Amino acid sequence: MKTWYYTALLILTHSVLLQTAAFAQTSDIQYGPRTFDVENKWTAIVSAYEPEIEAIDKAFAKLDDVKIDQVMNIKGVRYQIGSYKGEPVVIFTTGISVPNAAMTMQMALDYFPIDKVVMMGIAGAINPSFEPGDIAIPARWYFHDESVYVNPDIKNAGKYLLPDYYENALKRYKARELEDPNMPKYKNFGMIHPEEMAVIKEGWESPKQMPYFSATPHLLDLSQKALDTIEQITMPSGKPISVSIGGNGVTGSVFADNGEYRIWLRDVFNAEVTEMESAAVGMVCFINDVDWVIIRSVSDLAGGQHGKNVENVYDAIASGTGTKLMMGLLDQIVTTENTK
Repeated sequence: MKTWYYTALLILTHSVLLQTAAFAQTSDIQYGPRTFDVENKWTAIVSAYEPEIEAIDKAFAKLDDVKIDQVMNIKGVRYQIGSYKGEPVVIFTTGISVPNAAMTMQMALDYFPIDKVVMMGIAGAINPSFEPGDIAIPARWYFHDESVYVNPDIKNAGKYLLPDYYENALKRYKARELEDPNMPKYKNFGMIHPEEMAVIKEGWESPKQMPYFSATPHLLDLSQKALDTIEQITMPSGKPISVSIGGNGVTGSVFADNGEYRIWLRDVFNAEVTEMESAAVGMVCFINDVDWVIIRSVSDLAGGQHGKNVENVYDAIASGTGTKLMMGLLDQIVTTENTK
């Protein structure tokens, strides 16, 4: 009996010593975000999926002063590391939709010394003046499908049974409309009642609801300079495209292809375009204090067309028009960096 007792005590003591040693080793490890001691930080050139990144790669391959020095794969994401006319860059795709965009953007900011993000991709038009190939560079991005799905009120036709917390939120939203002209004009789309995402940021004591995320004004200004500098962008047919800088874009985890919902997006958010990644990228950049701007070229009319959606017809063409303006913006960034 005593032998068993002393053996168990010895095993327990050994286990405690091992745990103590392990703790002593890990106590020297620094946890938290990586910091980069880099004087000239990088510009991230980002798209969501294949036709967009293919348009970028094809355009860059024609330039002698664009170099890819290294290609890395981390957790399945392919990163091209190099330079654009002397500006250090990393090029990658986020993957399609909000979760992929948020995850991949944060990973990139953790892995590389990035201080600017330029995203280019396609979108569905909400503004009825847009046609395929036209470009929008919104100043603000909203999540359009952050929402509450509720039951109808069977005692009051056309009314819905809203949770108390949401009724209180609507009062706050309404009050903010008086202070902020860019606030959405909230109303429901049937059972769907929109609300805002709450985010947390360094220096805040608690999460705050954010109606939208704003692109960096300096990069919007450089986008305008790029538009004023480059040659007129045209469709393959030779038709000139239109470019809108400013206004609102909306993001959601849905491929929006419904005419009534398109009208609702215009009414509530005054949206120019809709897609599935930009607000997530903007949110991550906002939380990390990284400059950002997003170029979206119209591939379809988001349900405003007659008949079947034609996104598959125009995605490569729209990616091409967007890439031309993106390269003009990159040229402006290079010029700005060289004059610092």
